[in-house]
Amino acid sequence: MPSHIMLSYQWDDQALVKRIYDRLKDDGLPVWLDIEGGVTGNINDSMAAGVEEAVVICPFMSPAYQASRSCKKELNYADSREVSIVPVMLTNNWEASEWLGLITAGLLWVDFRNAEKDEEHFEMCLSSLEEEIMFNVGHLLAVEEPQGEVVDQPEPSKPRLKKKPGRGFRHALSKLYIHDSGEIIEPTVSSRNTVELSEKAGEHCYWLEIKGNGCKYYRNVVTNRYLGFDPSRNQAHSEVSPSEREEWLMLVDQTDQSHQRAVIVKNKHSGMFLAVQNGHFTGLTSYNEDCKWFLE
Repeated sequence: MPSHIMLSYQWDDQALVKRIYDRLKDDGLPVWLDIEGGVTGNINDSMAAGVEEAVVICPFMSPAYQASRSCKKELNYADSREVSIVPVMLTNNWEASEWLGLITAGLLWVDFRNAEKDEEHFEMCLSSLEEEIMFNVGHLLAVEEPQGEVVDQPEPSKPRLKKKPGRGFRHALSKLYIHDSGEIIEPTVSSRNTVELSEKAGEHCYWLEIKGNGCKYYRNVVTNRYLGFDPSRNQAHSEVSPSEREEWLMLVDQTDQSHQRAVIVKNKHSGMFLAVQNGHFTGLTSYNEDCKWFLE
């Protein structure tokens, strides 16, 4: 039965990937890496076994990765087996194309650009990678207690990684969370609930991510209603059943330099970016900082 996280990389990035492997292991995650016992005997058989026993594969994307025949074989095989993919971006001012762009289209990549230059940024990138892995396949992984160093005066132990109930969206500027209140807007007209902005995170601020046809739906974990946006009222809402107004596109905010999980949320039907201005939801036709969200 599949049980591990597979790290797929091009050899130029081996030092960085080995460092990430060590930290993931230290944090209790089951990880597979070719140079850490993953390859024994025939290399093709070993790589195939690595994919077949993976619940998720993390391709470390770069022009060299895209040009590598071995990396192409690994990721194509994983994709054919419907293994979950959590891409990692290593290169500035570059986008995956050709076979790699096709496989990773629509997937949310984790930003490791320039992560090696700053220890704090590396830690933030690592945390983002762990969060994305746990969000996608945390329920399939046997996570162990983190391995702490033995010292005379040990620091409080790091808690075991856990899968969160869904995605939380915190607005980058206002620090407010998307919150489904459970209150009906117009009981006699529709079944729409009020979606508000909350200063505190809570169960009503988590949303399950459901794949649609070229889009994603977000269903609140408490109310089971779908996040939507009405451009005629410039208002966010939630509905019992999803329609085109509840279809969303979520993209990495490539302008962000914080190394947090910065994203842009765009309503597919209206083409508007979900934003916050003056403490209220609004839809914008073009991107600015009011459109930036951090995943929690």
